[in-house]
Amino acid sequence: MTGRTVGAAPPLGVKARVLALLPARADYAELSSSWRGDIVAGVTVGVVALPLALAFGITAGLGADAGLVTAIIAGLVGAVFGGSNVQVSGPTGAMTVVLVPLVARHGPDAVFLVGILAGLVIVAAGAAGFGRFLAFIPWPVIEGFTLGIAAIIFLQQVPAALGVAKSDSENTAMVAFDAIGDALGGDGVAWAAGLVVVVAVVMVGAPRLRRGLPSSLLAVIAATLLARALDLDVAVIGELPSSLPSPSLPEFSTGLVSDLSGAVLTVAALGALESLLSAKVADGMAGAGRHDPNRELVGQGLANIASPLFGGMPATGAIARTAVNVKAGARTRLASIVHALVLFAVVVAGSGLVAEIPLAALAGVLMVTAVRMVEVHNIGAILRSTRSDALILGVTALVTLAFDLILAVEVGMAVAAVLALRQFARTSVSVAEPLPLIDADTAARLHADHIVSYRLDGALFFGAVQRFLHELTAVGEVEVVILRFPELQVLDASGAQAIGEIIDELEQRGITVLIKGPREEHLRILRAVGAIDRLAHENHLFTDLDQAIAHAGEHAARAHAGRGGST
Repeated sequence: MTGRTVGAAPPLGVKARVLALLPARADYAELSSSWRGDIVAGVTVGVVALPLALAFGITAGLGADAGLVTAIIAGLVGAVFGGSNVQVSGPTGAMTVVLVPLVARHGPDAVFLVGILAGLVIVAAGAAGFGRFLAFIPWPVIEGFTLGIAAIIFLQQVPAALGVAKSDSENTAMVAFDAIGDALGGDGVAWAAGLVVVVAVVMVGAPRLRRGLPSSLLAVIAATLLARALDLDVAVIGELPSSLPSPSLPEFSTGLVSDLSGAVLTVAALGALESLLSAKVADGMAGAGRHDPNRELVGQGLANIASPLFGGMPATGAIARTAVNVKAGARTRLASIVHALVLFAVVVAGSGLVAEIPLAALAGVLMVTAVRMVEVHNIGAILRSTRSDALILGVTALVTLAFDLILAVEVGMAVAAVLALRQFARTSVSVAEPLPLIDADTAARLHADHIVSYRLDGALFFGAVQRFLHELTAVGEVEVVILRFPELQVLDASGAQAIGEIIDELEQRGITVLIKGPREEHLRILRAVGAIDRLAHENHLFTDLDQAIAHAGEHAARAHAGRGGST
């Protein structure tokens, strides 16, 4: 917070807005005091990221080397240009969920083109200031989205965990069921599954022995040594390049770009969403300042443009690795840069060792990671809160699992919006109330028993229109209805039109309608839709309640006299 008065500062010029999206010296303001901790954190997260990068590359169908390249290039570019001081970028499980069907339909080369085009879209979104819209995504949608992703990642690993080939089905659940069927009676199943168990035991047990241990790396090392010692016949990663490939542009044509447009938007939306979520989570952990959402989008967009040029896959900010980075003591971008350099050193000096890692071991790492993605206490809190929130979470998770991630967010947002409007509509009430401070003689003189005053509270908008029409046109045998607006908070065109219809119907029944005290902004809407024009007389709009009651009494008295004085 700067303490400036809202509206006091002039809008930023184009040059200032551009500079705000670029790296600056302030990014490293704490470096003089934090560089040791940043280096330690960078090495730590690099060690943690290694098995995940390998596993995500293989799962996406692009190979382990693509995962490593992505972690290096996207990690470096995202660190320098992103909007968070502690964000770690690279391949993620959510992105592999999108890429698996893309590889199956169009082949690996299409992924590189999609990544570059999606990067351009993300950069444009950041430059246009779209980063602020993350605040409109409800918590149950985010948790349901995460739950669905975790289930997909877990199911994707079933073939490798059982040592069988992956089927051609694009449905993740079917792939898992096919793998189970193929594995029954297979000779290599026990060894592959056994390595998965070893990985799970090490990953769960290592942190209990000592916090801070790189459990995923230790698990992979243990499984690899066990496989070598027992000479197990299990699939391994295989040969990796000992250097980064030279950058090159993927082949493309207008027709291909058109065919891939849906995938581009999906990857861009997911890259932006997951990166902003990760940065937001890091804000609550780091104590190192809040991220700039628009700059974060620009940085992630540039990372997605750069990564495919070197043969990498689309990337996002990675929540798990970012959390490790923060907990290891990171305070500036140096930590994320060091993480990328550590992985580069692995490519240059350790590719031969990495080639011996069993695929089942990486499958085990991702299975444990998927389980850990699910925050059980968050799920429980949402399920205990309201039925609406529980429904939003469940629908989002099911759509994620059955269809795709972006559709899940869209459906989850739609359900949340409908339920929110339904709840909001319930806050709108029309209350029949007695005329205030009227004694018996005055009430008799004004024929108060023929006057009804309604107070409209809450929100009168399209979601509440029908109920208001029913309630306010169901008045009994009265002569005058006073509509009061002292606590009406929201009024839209539909609500104003409904008031006009109420006036019409009551006036046609011979009931005079008076309106007292709408706010200036509400009065403008009522005039715009013609509701005020439907009053029997222009003097039937009041700002003072006593005057409205006195005028109502005159109408009631005339109506009473017209009936010959009968009551």
